[in-house]
Amino acid sequence: MILDDKTQDRPKITYPTNWGFKIIGRDRDKLLRCIKEAMREKEHLCSLGNVSKTGKFQTYNTSCIVDSEEERNRIFKYFEDCADIDMVI
Repeated sequence: MILDDKTQDRPKITYPTNWGFKIIGRDRDKLLRCIKEAMREKEHLCSLGNVSKTGKFQTYNTSCIVDSEEERNRIFKYFEDCADIDMVI
């Protein structure tokens, strides 16, 4: 399905599925701590993404298997509410 600004339908996601999150922040250790806390005991992957030219911001990519939309939204919300994360995509 191709989504654009004229499409009102949400994509159909079949669970469980591998889901990735991109988080952006300023402090490497704090970002990694937020990832660990959000994932709890869940097996996940984490890798450094881009670092801004000035080194002020860095990106981490993290992914895991989510069993439901509720779990996916819970993890996203945790990242969104974490004071050490400036943005989550």
